[in-house]
Amino acid sequence: MVEEDAYRSTYNAVNQRRCAFEKAVLTRRCHCSCSTRFYLADREGISCNAAQAHSRCQQLLLLMRENARFALKLTGTGDELPHAKEIKVQNGGLLGLQNLLLPDAPADAVVDIATLTVQGVRTFGSIQQFPFQEIVKSIVHFEGRRRPHAR
Repeated sequence: MVEEDAYRSTYNAVNQRRCAFEKAVLTRRCHCSCSTRFYLADREGISCNAAQAHSRCQQLLLLMRENARFALKLTGTGDELPHAKEIKVQNGGLLGLQNLLLPDAPADAVVDIATLTVQGVRTFGSIQQFPFQEIVKSIVHFEGRRRPHAR
């Protein structure tokens, strides 16, 4: 536990602006022009290079979590979600938003999160006005990696 605390402390010192969609970017299904990949010890992290993009992404992620709680059968109100649910929210939400804005884009990968959020604000007026009912459908239907079955 002490080693993990030291790692987190160093991670926070190295990564001043943690990417809101870090888990999605680390799955390599989502990409962002404002992100930088870095390595600390034997782990990978993602930082955000743009304050405005970071703010938009944080706001979007918070609203995606809030709107998906009931659909994901979550009763708590905390910000933290279990890892698998967070992966569903991040990947499924971004893929759903991309499908709404760019129906001809690849269905299995987000090309650029920063551009997607800007285009979403231009299209819908503000992040609060995004069609979360449609985005939540994508979150619910998103399937992450399947674990291999034990033999």
